[in-house]
Amino acid sequence: MCGRFAQYSSRDEYFESLGLKSDEITFDPDPIGRYNVAPGTKVLLLSDRDDELNLDPVYWGYGPEWWDKQPLINARGETAASGRMFKPLWNHGRAIVPADGWFEWKKNKNGKQPYYIYHRNKRPLFFAAIGRQPFGQDHDKEGFVIVTSSSNQGMVDIHDRRPLVIAADAVREWLSAGTTPQRAEEIAHDAAVPERDFTWHQVSDKVGNIHNQGRELVLPTDSKAD
Repeated sequence: MCGRFAQYSSRDEYFESLGLKSDEITFDPDPIGRYNVAPGTKVLLLSDRDDELNLDPVYWGYGPEWWDKQPLINARGETAASGRMFKPLWNHGRAIVPADGWFEWKKNKNGKQPYYIYHRNKRPLFFAAIGRQPFGQDHDKEGFVIVTSSSNQGMVDIHDRRPLVIAADAVREWLSAGTTPQRAEEIAHDAAVPERDFTWHQVSDKVGNIHNQGRELVLPTDSKAD
């Protein structure tokens, strides 16, 4: 995790949940409308640049200059702040992915069953992310990864990893250039939204095709949420 998620609400809904004001960032009432966001595409990423909040389309995937494999899409929150690969990004490239939920696949006797996971009160989610600054400049070295944490309680039955979801009231501090790397580690631990705040249900296997989009991808395939 995280390999696929939904970012379909409007910017207004995400920003209002963060308590932002109209003079802090550009609001937009039109839905973003992406129900099946895949790696290797540009994703709207929230960051603090020159003491101003910006929402930019940024490539989902990252590899340092010495990396000769496929771009990575996730970073383990337990080691990102100290490891060779991600420490520079943790220190100077913290960002947030506004989202509505994410998808996971669970093995069963017929193969794999996809699930859609979201806040039980249908609140916007804010995935912790790290990447190579500056964002929004469309340079060939730009990119980001989503920070993950271990799953607990019932969610571990779906997948043992999940995106690190930051509480709305901690997002500004997470993004701030004035927040030390050590403080960011504390935020990742203390302001993470717990598993009990989420719910999930089975969805159509059509979500496995990155070309499929539409609200039907997040709707339950049966009447009982799992």
